Amino acid sequence: MYLQPKRSKYKKVRKGTLKRLEFKSNKLKFGTIGLKASESGVLTSKQLESARQSIARKTDRRGKLWLRIFPDLPITSKPTEVRMGKGKGAVSHWAIKVACGKILFEICGVSLSTAKAAFKTGGAKLPIKTTIVS
Repeated sequence: MYLQPKRSKYKKVRKGTLKRLEFKSNKLKFGTIGLKASESGVLTSKQLESARQSIARKTDRRGKLWLRIFPDLPITSKPTEVRMGKGKGAVSHWAIKVACGKILFEICGVSLSTAKAAFKTGGAKLPIKTTIVS
């Protein structure tokens, strides 16, 4: 099961805008090495889960892995071949808007080379550019 909120105040939300830079969560908080977003973008819960799984596999599930973001933005879509109008579509999946500089994953308890290799494969699963910080 992919990440999604248990409940939300509103079923559907407006699109909004992407922030350019992140100043609050741009430093490591829990782990010794982290994966940081180098550009802004929207990450889906499937992409996050895929990246998490590949990082966990590369580290042989050793150490502690933190996911610093949570997909709480409902993305709606209408079925194909449906005419315009008749309201907003149903919620199809959950996502999160990520600003440049935000820490996505953190890890500790594994060697530096193992963590770098894991974050390289995990970052390849994401649609945005990422950098490894320590």
